Amino acid sequence: MSVGDAPRREIESVGAWMLDRAMSMNGVTGADVLYYFSRSHTLSLRDGEPEENASGVSGGIGLRCLGKDGRQGVAFGNNLSRTALVDVIEWSHANCMNSEPEEGIFLYSGSLDDDAARLEISDAEIMSGIGTDWRMRECLAMTAEAKGLDERVVSVRAASWGDGYAKSFYASTSGISGWRAETSASCGVAVVMNSGDSFEMGSSGNSARYLSDLDGLYHARTSVNKTRTLMGGKPLATGKYTVAFEPEIAAMIVGEVGELFCSSDIHKGRSLMKGKLGKSVASGAVSLVDDGRMSRGMGSSPFDGEGVPTGKTVLIEAGTAVNYLYNLQYASKDGVNSTGNASRSIGSLPDVGTSNLLLLPGQESRESMIRGISNGFLVSELMGLHTLDPISGDFSLGAKGVRISGGVPGEPVAGVTIAGNLLDLLMKVTAVGSDVTFFRSIGAPTIVVEGVSVAGGSAF
Repeated sequence: MSVGDAPRREIESVGAWMLDRAMSMNGVTGADVLYYFSRSHTLSLRDGEPEENASGVSGGIGLRCLGKDGRQGVAFGNNLSRTALVDVIEWSHANCMNSEPEEGIFLYSGSLDDDAARLEISDAEIMSGIGTDWRMRECLAMTAEAKGLDERVVSVRAASWGDGYAKSFYASTSGISGWRAETSASCGVAVVMNSGDSFEMGSSGNSARYLSDLDGLYHARTSVNKTRTLMGGKPLATGKYTVAFEPEIAAMIVGEVGELFCSSDIHKGRSLMKGKLGKSVASGAVSLVDDGRMSRGMGSSPFDGEGVPTGKTVLIEAGTAVNYLYNLQYASKDGVNSTGNASRSIGSLPDVGTSNLLLLPGQESRESMIRGISNGFLVSELMGLHTLDPISGDFSLGAKGVRISGGVPGEPVAGVTIAGNLLDLLMKVTAVGSDVTFFRSIGAPTIVVEGVSVAGGSAF
């Protein structure tokens, strides 16, 4: 019998049985169970013609067994038959017994908060079901909007819509259990524009918990405006510039910075933030928080993968690193409390991850900041950020945008490389704007950085 969208009472009963059975296994001192089910729908058009129209479900149930010497093992399946569940239990037990002992492995025994309603992460409109006809109308409207904005649009390469919901259940032998339900929707538009010998492709899109927080026509307009701004781009002369990063690009950088505060990577020596607590890691303009309880946040949840309540953690305060993110294991190693940042799937052991990251805004408007740049570069595309070295912080990234001269955005820029070090970049942030925009689970405003090395070609 497939896991499917089973009734709550059935999953709770199955979970309790699995936990009882696991505790009867030799050497098991504790166990927890995680159930997950999701249903999703995707529709995508290419130049107004259907390219993808898919619906899917996924689900499963996983069990983690804990041993008295810090061993742990996990196994999962997608079948609720008694035979299949016994296999999961036996494999979890075997994986536990054959694992290496570790410090800090235990179950949370506090109160579990499963009141997700206060976080507004489940939209009744999405839960009630959105039909294919509705998705088709949205995609056709985005296509028509993009095509009608500029005659140089030669292709609406993609107009897409997706939506779905998910639910999960957590329970452990420490006596806690709880449910979480969530929804999401996403839309995006990608266009190709042509002017003479110049072709440029650009896109815009986002995700949200609620339908009312998405505007497909906005992303159609943004994709066209962004693309035509970049058409015919030429390299800047190699040198140092004052660089302004658009909110979307700033959010990409913030995502990389946030990951460096995960305590699992700190302990494994895979983060340049190791040993940096209490030290200056950015300019005083930079303050960064991780907030797992943000209303309608794409990364929000009432509890984490270990049943620990989520919370708000300040990572950087006015340039100083002040906290790391923790699950139970690494919090125990450092003698602190978990921050509720355990990240986990039904088939994995708990790790540490971010929830909603936010670079706190400043007071200055984007327009005012740009007016203050005499010789600069406004970056609207950044390629290769995933290649950033998390240990050294060194990076070399392709970039596109527009030239800023005398406080005025001007000619399009392409074919340039921004190189440097992440800590050095953070130290050189001179202004943080007031225009915070969220891109999925990361929010950031426009930021301005002085003295950034840009490698290009000849001057305009």
